[in-house]
Amino acid sequence: MQTGSVTTPFGRRPMTLALVRRQTTEIKAGKTAEKWKVFRDASAAMGLLGIQSNSLAVLDALLTFYPENELRQDAQMIVFPSNAQLALRAHGMAGATLRRHLAVLVEAGLIVRKDSANGKRYARKDNAGVLQSAFGFDLSPLLARSEELTRLAQQVMADRAALRRAKESLTICRRDVRKLITVAMVEGVDGDWQGIEEMYVGLVARIRRAPTLAGIAAILEEMQMLQEEIINRLEIREFTEISSTNGAHNERHIQSSNTESLNELEPRSENEQGAQPSKTSRPKREPIKAFPLGLVLKACPTIADYGRGGTIDNWRDLMSAAVVVRSMLGVSPSAYQDACDAMGPENAAVAVACILERANFINSAGGYLRDLTRRAGQSAFSLGPMIMALLKTNGQAGQKAG
Repeated sequence: MQTGSVTTPFGRRPMTLALVRRQTTEIKAGKTAEKWKVFRDASAAMGLLGIQSNSLAVLDALLTFYPENELRQDAQMIVFPSNAQLALRAHGMAGATLRRHLAVLVEAGLIVRKDSANGKRYARKDNAGVLQSAFGFDLSPLLARSEELTRLAQQVMADRAALRRAKESLTICRRDVRKLITVAMVEGVDGDWQGIEEMYVGLVARIRRAPTLAGIAAILEEMQMLQEEIINRLEIREFTEISSTNGAHNERHIQSSNTESLNELEPRSENEQGAQPSKTSRPKREPIKAFPLGLVLKACPTIADYGRGGTIDNWRDLMSAAVVVRSMLGVSPSAYQDACDAMGPENAAVAVACILERANFINSAGGYLRDLTRRAGQSAFSLGPMIMALLKTNGQAGQKAG
């Protein structure tokens, strides 16, 4: 700062090391800052600074007593209004409230007290009217921290924009999930839609009146996962209906064809000469969609203990760990192979990880896996509800442990 000395507070107000540091902070020579821009930045960052709107009103009043529009390193930046004058410009603030918020501004490091010997605020001028010394409130910390205040204000604005985008995404996802559940119930799609609706209601109940970015992001992630699970089930339903329709159409076509017509049996190319005609085969069942590995490990953290070095970094590690866990749980190789054929090797490994996580509640891991395999073969099983239930259970356990 422009003064080379450190002053201590008058009366019973204590001296702190933070106050010493603020008074000894150097300001770059020739540095300037527009005072109202600094004030706007401080206003935007008031939550990070730990101040309230009344504190900003007092700071605004103090700045009105500084005659220049710019805070300059080579200028005298001490203002010395009386409490009566300051309270008047702070919209008639009560004296006790004024003193409290002045202390808040000092504690936040936005101003520094420069107390005289008797605690009064005044200025001394020479015969030419030039200000020689002043006692009151030093505004130089605002100039010293102008870049910091700008960064804090930009951070607050970025956080607000991110929160707004997250809330918009959650609103859209929430609307989609609600309507998809409704149409599934109305159309009579197979599945535990009542349970899925309860998951949806539970997620909505977690949305706070004044949400944070982290809270909204967590709910949005789970809501998107629920949406993906619902779409997966509806796609399986649509695929099944299309397959059934195609099969019926092919059957009718074969029955109504003229068996004496050679066009039906004629090969389509020279490469197919001698080929025997066959009925159109049905499309293969759509595989179960895989979930992100990070999400699986979050829902099933125990499986990581069986990975190489106690960690799982990729799907290969997860499938290797699942083989170890399969043997430990007493699941036969044939049962696990059937699960891999029905679900795919990645999803079979995820199913084993889920079974491991709930091993204390499952009497026969092999029988349970065979039941899941049977349901997967009938397109009546999805990993989504299992993973979401484990996520919810592990989240509640983490909250209780914390």
